Amino acid sequence: MALAPLSHVLFSRVLRHSPRHPQWPARDRFVLSAGHASLLLYIQLYFTGYGLTLEDLAASRSLGSRTPGHPEVHHTVGVEMSTGPLGQGVASAVGMAMAARRESAVLTPGSDHLEHTIWALAGDGCLQEGVSSEASSLAGSLGLDNLVLIWDDNGITIDADTSGTFAEDVRARYRAYGWRVLEIDDATDLDGIESVLRTAAERTGQPTLVAVKTVIGTPSARFGGTPAAHSGGFGADELARVLESLGYAPDASLEEFADAEVLRHTRAAADRGDELYSAWQDRHNAWASEQPDAAARWESFRAGHLDSSTLSRVPTGSPGDLVATRKTNGAVLTALQDTVQLWGGSADLSGSTNVSVAGKPFSASNPAGEFIRFGIREHAMAAILSGIALHGPWRPFGSTYLVFSDYMRPSIRLAALMKLGVIYVFTHDSVAVGEDGPTHQPVEQIASLRTVPGLDVVRPADAVEVAAVWQRIIASPDRPVALVLSRQDVPVLTSDDATADGARRGGFVRWQSGEGNEVALLATGSEVSLAIEAASVLEADGIAARVISIPCVEWFSEADGDYRESVLPASLTARVVIEAGRGDAWYRWAGSAREVVSIEEFGESGSGAEIMRLRGIHLEAVLEAARRVLR
Repeated sequence: MALAPLSHVLFSRVLRHSPRHPQWPARDRFVLSAGHASLLLYIQLYFTGYGLTLEDLAASRSLGSRTPGHPEVHHTVGVEMSTGPLGQGVASAVGMAMAARRESAVLTPGSDHLEHTIWALAGDGCLQEGVSSEASSLAGSLGLDNLVLIWDDNGITIDADTSGTFAEDVRARYRAYGWRVLEIDDATDLDGIESVLRTAAERTGQPTLVAVKTVIGTPSARFGGTPAAHSGGFGADELARVLESLGYAPDASLEEFADAEVLRHTRAAADRGDELYSAWQDRHNAWASEQPDAAARWESFRAGHLDSSTLSRVPTGSPGDLVATRKTNGAVLTALQDTVQLWGGSADLSGSTNVSVAGKPFSASNPAGEFIRFGIREHAMAAILSGIALHGPWRPFGSTYLVFSDYMRPSIRLAALMKLGVIYVFTHDSVAVGEDGPTHQPVEQIASLRTVPGLDVVRPADAVEVAAVWQRIIASPDRPVALVLSRQDVPVLTSDDATADGARRGGFVRWQSGEGNEVALLATGSEVSLAIEAASVLEADGIAARVISIPCVEWFSEADGDYRESVLPASLTARVVIEAGRGDAWYRWAGSAREVVSIEEFGESGSGAEIMRLRGIHLEAVLEAARRVLR
């Protein structure tokens, strides 16, 4: 309620948008980080002509409505991001600003016709969350002057006022980050609001924080300025008093708020948007005529076509070579570097996770930078990647050690919810990390990530599988993937023409003796070579074993039923699963014998080989499990 004047001014006078062209590439983006205030956004989308109706507003938060309780991208036209977890919108807006800046620098050098502004609206809760602080710090370091963060400074959260929990000088904090800070003291002065917002959109070399001082719930005399205004209904009596204070009848209907005169006034925003879009289109056409090659490259970029042909040049070694899968992954990224859409970096670990590429980092002075230095900000990195993907059509990647995926989990979940093609490159995949000890040895992370709906967790066995799974990753722009890679060297396994196809299907027979119809050994990652070693011993004992590599359970589960049956026949009930991590989810695949060789407790400090043996991932353990199921 208190921000209604500001949102009206922003959408009607300032925001560079076109309700009739909602996917205009050069539009400003608006992210409602304080997603619980979803009606603030829906009302502006209704008034300015994005297709919502009064019935949609009345149905807010109802099952099946176009106005869910928190904004959802791809669900409501005009919504740029799914928000609700506080701070996420702030951090993802940083990613959008980075993506916008790089698209203009790389694809239209010498022209500013793609330049636009990213606007985000946050409350006190958003600015208390650590993810917003991480991302705001990076935004200041990068000089993202195409980013404006509007802060609703009302000093109220759900439980209480913020005096006891959020007493710092936020303005000074943002100035210390390298931001410019502007003030709106009167949240009802439309012309004053417009003046400040237009100033905020000017390019000064710094991102801008606009602090707007409001009284939550105004003009309610009973609830205004109190935590009770944050959520929950006012009740019929107080609602009637609020309506009367605004000049309406106490029982006024929605139609009375949006009569023909009001709609003529607010829908002028759509005509304004048409003019902005048309003027931009003229500039774009003139640019395309003058630079047809650059225009063709930009069109290809916008179409989202990723060229995977260069993957054929990735060296995968010969059988028996020892190569960490993180190293082969680095070669993949190098091969794909000229593919414009793929862009990313690491949380200060590019050399260790092998995601280094040639060139210079993205910066204020080099917006065409070939890679991103996120600093030691795992959570912000993940949220920023979402923003880059949302801006589109980038395929962003970010890298760190697998154990630190826990820091990123809320943003990973949100990326899966939004169906974004983000690529998380996680290395140091198991207790084989070794000497760094249990704090850096992931045990539960792979199993945990597999519980996220819509997230593909991919753990290739060797260099051949790494190159193969990337072909599917490139072809799947509408879902995030967690690529889990080894620090330790693993052997390149023998392969044939069907290996790459099998890896892309998520599971396939990597090795077998005879018909392979007596026992199946299922494994992922570095444990596939261990399974083959065990199967060879069983073969010497006259037992026909098959080794099934399952680089991605999600892909294998989605494969055709006949194909899955050919790989893992229902009649083959003697099964052993091997993975150096928690084994809970594998019992679905283990069959009635339920033999899972896994790690169920934290590691220790020592060499990787020692810890793997200590925690039960070794040849004897696999053979004992196989013999038990055979019995």
